[in-house]
Amino acid sequence: MNKFSILLLDDVSENIYSLKLLIEENFDINIFTALKAQEAIEIVMNNPIDLILTDVQMPDIDGFEFAQYLKDIESTKDIPVIFITGIYEKDEYKNKGYNIGGIEYITKPIDNKLLLSKLKIYINIFNTIKTSNEKLHKTEDLLIHSAKMASMGEMIGLISHQLKQPLNVLSLYVEDINLSYEYKELNDIYMQDFYKSTKDQIEYMNKTINGFLDFFNPNKKKEKFLIKNSIQQAQEILKSKIDKLEVVFYLNIDENLELFGTEVELTQVLINIINNSLDAFKEKNIKKPEIFIKLFKKDNKSILVIEDNALGVENNQLEKILEPYFTTKDSGTGVGLHMVKLIIKNSFNGELKVLNTQKGLSFIIFLENY
Repeated sequence: MNKFSILLLDDVSENIYSLKLLIEENFDINIFTALKAQEAIEIVMNNPIDLILTDVQMPDIDGFEFAQYLKDIESTKDIPVIFITGIYEKDEYKNKGYNIGGIEYITKPIDNKLLLSKLKIYINIFNTIKTSNEKLHKTEDLLIHSAKMASMGEMIGLISHQLKQPLNVLSLYVEDINLSYEYKELNDIYMQDFYKSTKDQIEYMNKTINGFLDFFNPNKKKEKFLIKNSIQQAQEILKSKIDKLEVVFYLNIDENLELFGTEVELTQVLINIINNSLDAFKEKNIKKPEIFIKLFKKDNKSILVIEDNALGVENNQLEKILEPYFTTKDSGTGVGLHMVKLIIKNSFNGELKVLNTQKGLSFIIFLENY
């Protein structure tokens, strides 16, 4: 994979030199430099740039105008821009930078430690996303040659649905760090927490893409794993949403029960079911949202029950809830629960039942004991 590439734009060569030296001492990346916006534009057009650090005050074309120019071009509009200034410190200038699409607004003198912490996070995030994109392209190629699905569009819909949740969480994290920077709440503990949280979400995206690659692989690696691990992973992935809604979990599980298959696939099943409940809590404004998870052994099967108190669905919708593209949500796609049914049946040779209860909706999963 190509190295991460940064472009430094400043009309003062001494500023570029000191910043370039600082970055080179801490990261093994490609660094491009420009003293004028016109030079920077030429570099961006002819080289893959992953991040731009630009001064705001410059002759001819300032940093804001330069960033706006990039945003108006399809091939460059998604390049992240960090503004650096020693003069334009007022909130109106910061807001202008963020409105243009800047991800950070740093005032001089630069806090080197804070800047390096931020660069480390962004370099790790963008490098991991590059890897994810490469795997996604591989998945798409595999889809074209696969006959296991009735249409490529259905599987692409499944992939998009799975990646939407962690992408939304990553977006919230980025917005939060911008606000925290504005209110001067950033410190080492906050940055490390931000780094860990975003890495966890990206790692889940990587595992999800790998899972879809394996979906078509008859020789995919299967092994025994504890079912409780998938339950814990699903809760961790959805933690920010769970905490925001103040959802209380009640667990009654046999921690020793094992399953044979691919662990990430069962995690995907649980994420979709739990996320379905979280959306229902929000849409129905449930005051004390609760989720009950039971796991026990009966005869030769492990039975996993996930139940919420979100009041259930209409009986005439219950029979259709697992069908592809059926949804009760205004912005839903109807693929999440359909994928749950597919994975349980095809990957674990199991069975799924959905029932209305006195409290809400109950998903009952029957799995073969290992």
